[in-house]
Amino acid sequence: MTAVDDLAAGGRGGGPDGAGADPEGAGPHRPQALVFSFFGGVVLRREDAPPIPSSVFLRVLDGLGVAEAAARATLARMTRKGLLERTQVGRAAYYRLSPETSALVERAGVRVASATPFEHPDETWTLLSYSMPESRRDLRHRVRAALTWAGFGGLRDGVWIAPGTVDVAEVFAEGGLEEVTELAEWFAATPLPGVRVDELIRRAWSVDRIRERHDQFIAAWWAGPHEGDPLGQITRLGADWLQLLRTDPGLPARHLSADWPAAQSTAVYRRCYEALLPAAARGLDDELGRAVAG
Repeated sequence: MTAVDDLAAGGRGGGPDGAGADPEGAGPHRPQALVFSFFGGVVLRREDAPPIPSSVFLRVLDGLGVAEAAARATLARMTRKGLLERTQVGRAAYYRLSPETSALVERAGVRVASATPFEHPDETWTLLSYSMPESRRDLRHRVRAALTWAGFGGLRDGVWIAPGTVDVAEVFAEGGLEEVTELAEWFAATPLPGVRVDELIRRAWSVDRIRERHDQFIAAWWAGPHEGDPLGQITRLGADWLQLLRTDPGLPARHLSADWPAAQSTAVYRRCYEALLPAAARGLDDELGRAVAG
């Protein structure tokens, strides 16, 4: 598995990571997704991007319903996979993103921070077709995961479409799937007259499910941040937002209902993130200071 596979898989759901349900958010998250969110939402915002002591992760994750044993297991597993780098200072363990993972999280952060993360130039699409020989069926799941992460929806077996212009070669390279470029063709495409784009979208994506995820996000964060730990809240907010961005690749609202909620979701996220960031940054400074003081 590559860092792309892990980031794409780090969404909701229980399982061996031991994530508990979030009583106030849009749903439970795997601890790995929360770690990615913590780094992307707070740590990488700092110029120094310091290594983070394990005690900070344990406390933040505990506040989000992740037991200490599960949190420690997540940090160890992410280190074994090369997603994190671990250093020891006295009796304390410190973690930072590996260079590959840091670059990936920063690239994802461009869309995370965008003022229009669900919009693309008018009527631009990327159409992709591939044929997977029987001898390479082991790649099928990884290809599907990489394409889904990049915003593609499946029209039929081996034919995928994504809103906007997607650098497919880069998608495959980031997923460690360079060999698949020999099995695929992709084109920039625009619909011809007579094409029912709204019907095409509903064939490739579960529009009702995507709307439900928007509605869940808005309901969870509409009232703004809650009282409590800003580091934990900004981590949960980022995990909720990343999950929504994975779910909705930016389907063009003009082909959906008049009250399509993508713009409202974006406004809610920006308002909450900007409200939480100053206190979260101060909280991280306090945590790092306590760790140095021992």
